[in-house]
Amino acid sequence: MTNFVDNNSIVREIWGKSDTILMVFAGASAEFALNKAVDWLYFTGKLPKDPLGRLFSTVQYAKMIVFSKKENAHKAIDQITAIHEAVEQNRNQKIPQWAYKDVLYMLIDYSIRSYELLQRPLTTNEKQEVLTVFGNVGRRMGIQDVPLSYSEFEKDRTKHLQEDLLNGELSKDLYKQYKKHLGFMRYYLLLEAQILLVPESVRAMLHLRKYSFLKPLVAVYKVLRRIRLDGPIKDLLLPTAYKEDIKRMNIT
Repeated sequence: MTNFVDNNSIVREIWGKSDTILMVFAGASAEFALNKAVDWLYFTGKLPKDPLGRLFSTVQYAKMIVFSKKENAHKAIDQITAIHEAVEQNRNQKIPQWAYKDVLYMLIDYSIRSYELLQRPLTTNEKQEVLTVFGNVGRRMGIQDVPLSYSEFEKDRTKHLQEDLLNGELSKDLYKQYKKHLGFMRYYLLLEAQILLVPESVRAMLHLRKYSFLKPLVAVYKVLRRIRLDGPIKDLLLPTAYKEDIKRMNIT
């Protein structure tokens, strides 16, 4: 049985590091809040009630897909699809295709942005590989018209950013929930990380500064990680209740 993602794939490297995964969700949390379909997140109430718990639940599914054999990955994707279909039945509405695609695009874009921030620039072929892997996930879920080439993805991503975002009341409430569950210091760090990661249109819509105070610290963090002193920093910055979950994100 073949792997869903090749052993040597850059996607495995990206999703095998806890710091990169956390940055993916730091960026995506900004866009989740602005998405015009954010009301779907409030229908079940799970994300606003426990944003950190939902993060680790999502990571678990992502890892089941990225690090599994093809058959098991397909089962995980089908389970995600079934969960969404159950929500649609309960609400008696269909989640819009563009909303599904928005989330898929977030995973692609922030996987690339986060890895490049903390590691190194990706080649065009590596970016294409990220698109191919998550594109396969999207097509398995029944998402229509997922781009096949990275250049097509960039164009469609820009279009979705222009058409699908709105800073509304639910957006503001979701940020209140982030602050409530993270506490002031970690919430402040989340905002600084978002400044580093999000596209310009997202940053402007959230009224975030152009410059992040974390920028000069990223280089310091890379050095500490190289000599394996990044652990104490993570222990200091991340919630105690989730430390073991964060350690399990690392795949060696």
